[in-house]
Amino acid sequence: MMILTATKLCLAVACGLLIAAVGRSAAAGDWPCWRGPDGNGISRETGWLDRWPAGGPPIAWKASVGTGYSSVAVKDGRLLTMGSRENTDVVHCLDAATGKTLWRHSYPSPLDDRFFAGGPTATPAIDGRHVYTLGRQGDLFCLEAATGKVRWSVNVAKAAGVRVPGWGFAGSPVVLNHRLLLNVGEAGTAVDKSTGKVLWTSADRDAGYTTPLPIQRGGRSIMILASGKYYHAVDIETGKQLWRHRWLTTFGCNAADPIVRGDRLYISSAYNRGAALLDLSADPPAVVWTNKQMQNQFSSSVLIDGHLYGIDGSDRAKTRLTCMELLTGKLRWSHELEGMGSLTAAGGKLIVLDEPGVLLLARAMPDAFRPLARAKVTTGKCWTAPVLAGGRIYCRSDDGTLVSVDVRIEKDKQPIPTRTDP
Repeated sequence: MMILTATKLCLAVACGLLIAAVGRSAAAGDWPCWRGPDGNGISRETGWLDRWPAGGPPIAWKASVGTGYSSVAVKDGRLLTMGSRENTDVVHCLDAATGKTLWRHSYPSPLDDRFFAGGPTATPAIDGRHVYTLGRQGDLFCLEAATGKVRWSVNVAKAAGVRVPGWGFAGSPVVLNHRLLLNVGEAGTAVDKSTGKVLWTSADRDAGYTTPLPIQRGGRSIMILASGKYYHAVDIETGKQLWRHRWLTTFGCNAADPIVRGDRLYISSAYNRGAALLDLSADPPAVVWTNKQMQNQFSSSVLIDGHLYGIDGSDRAKTRLTCMELLTGKLRWSHELEGMGSLTAAGGKLIVLDEPGVLLLARAMPDAFRPLARAKVTTGKCWTAPVLAGGRIYCRSDDGTLVSVDVRIEKDKQPIPTRTDP
């Protein structure tokens, strides 16, 4: 059965489409939300080590953050993530350099290990002095980034009058101006980020598991997100649905984030559903191509120089790291992986974490799979996307083991004690 991993956030600037998100003013070393400062799964960092010794790069620190699939957000030296212990969700704030716990915030929430390990799947969003988190049952919090003090909280499913989907809420909060955008309800919900008040919501039908993707189109701010049966475009100001594209998937599992380039929208799901490219200049959007060469279960692809790089397959089928042309859907190459995995990218390189905890670097090149380095960095089942921030790659397994892999170049290194935080 499908498993959802930490889910999705932010946006990107691509071919004339201005995509605005929480992290757009972030420094090069920041990763303040799911999918990073530009919302495309690509780090802005340069000058990190992509060639490793035989024993692999050093592990700077290791921490235990509880069961779950939440990835990490990193800003101003703080690292935020979530996990579950004894039917309690815990928001962890760690020192990004040392792994030392700065604060924790917890609240009751069932593990809900329905055919997977359970626990939180959304990633916190850091916005200035505040952190926003969303639990699988709809528990939405605004916390002070420095202290973890609760500024406000609300169960957004109850406040909006909508159901919790079968696998719980997985899309991460998106901060856009004064709003939080959420994949809650069939076509999303917006709340006031200062108060948690619901500004608008949508029908009481199953949400999907993608994170809302805000874009500017035709002078209008819209967001694109999946429900259990459709992809929707929604006016951010009013919540009005502008169009929807039918996309049926086994278990209603539309979980991998869409990608926009110009007037093209890429979507993909697993369980033999496949991928499609839609033309946004048509009303409603028209299908440019569809195939089954790329089936993203929950790991979102990245787009580099007109080519998609992603994980094809599911936890019930073989998986491959795959390269495909965006505009044509043509398969360029694939490389078999062990189990599921996730990826991000930086500096024209793919950063892939496979299910057994092997970290793989490869050049993002369409002519062939070109590996650069690989190392076993952790244990457990790894389905959460790795994050490069501040010269460290953060990798997490579903049992809550979080490791900091040190890939800083020598001149940037300062003495950092290796430690384990139980």
